[in-house]
Order: sequence, then structure tokens, then C-alpha cells
Amino acid sequence: MKWIIAAAFCLGSTPAAAEVVSSGANGFRVRQTVQLVVPVQAAYQTFTRIDGWWDGEHTYSGESANLSLSASPGGCFCERIPKSGGGIEHMRVVYVEPGQRLVLTGSLGPLLFEGTAGVMDVKFERIAGGSRVVLDYKVAGFAEGNGQGMAPLVDTVLGEQMKRYRTFAASRPKN
Repeated sequence: MKWIIAAAFCLGSTPAAAEVVSSGANGFRVRQTVQLVVPVQAAYQTFTRIDGWWDGEHTYSGESANLSLSASPGGCFCERIPKSGGGIEHMRVVYVEPGQRLVLTGSLGPLLFEGTAGVMDVKFERIAGGSRVVLDYKVAGFAEGNGQGMAPLVDTVLGEQMKRYRTFAASRPKN
């Protein structure tokens, strides 16, 4: 991926409710929360349209159109790499409650090469005027340490993605 660590510090502001929940040498937990003015089911469906909101700068192919997310057990958050005919499985879907919860396992970006294991738990809840989406990402491993150093970088990148998701969800037709 085109994850340039120094560039992560220069990204725009993240959603108001973004945080590094905990971090240590061998792992971290980050959380992103966004509120949307769309019904919960629409928030869920929009989240699964990852090719419409994930930033192409944070892909291996350079194009978010090459991303897909199959929201069923065993489904894949995958990316095609047309130039080489290859691809990558970013994460695997392990738990699905349509409109309520989506849990994926895997290591995003450069974490893949750090010997880490990650769990992304995305919850969708109804609130007055729309929905709240909470993305909780826990990563452990880091055979060489540096979980503390990666936590704010991953938090920043996921914060940027969630901002893009919020914008994409707001631009979609309301159900």
C-alpha cells in the first residue's frame, strides 16, 4: 500500500470521536465513531460499498474501485491488482448481523508484514436522526515491538477513511 508513515501525520482532521484506546509494544486498540443522518440499514449497506468511500491512496493498486467487501461469513475485504493480475485479502468477514454488526479479521496495510493479527468490529446503532457507527480495531503481534508507534498512524488513517465513509453515506439516496 502507499502507506507513507510521514504522510499519515499530515492527513486532515479525523472525526470528532477518534481515539487510541490503548497501546503497548505488542499491540493497540483504536476506535472511530461517526454519526450519520441515514437509517441504520442504509449506514450498513453503504459501509459494504467500500469501493465508493475508501481512499485509493491507501490501496496497493492505487484505485479504490478495485476494492470489494462481501458481507457474509467467510466473505472477503479484497483488492484486485489489475496491473499484475494479482490481488490481496485485506480482511476476512467472520461475523455478520446485517444492519447491526460486522466483524472482520486481518491486518491492514503495512501491518500485514509485521506478523500481526487484527480484529475490526463495526457496530451500527439507531440514534435520533439517523445512526451511529463505531469501528473498533484491535491489533496484536508486532514481533519487533512498536505497537505504540503504529497506533496513532493507524488511528489517523482509519479516521480519514471514516470521514470519507460519512461523506459518501450523506451523498447516497435516503431509504
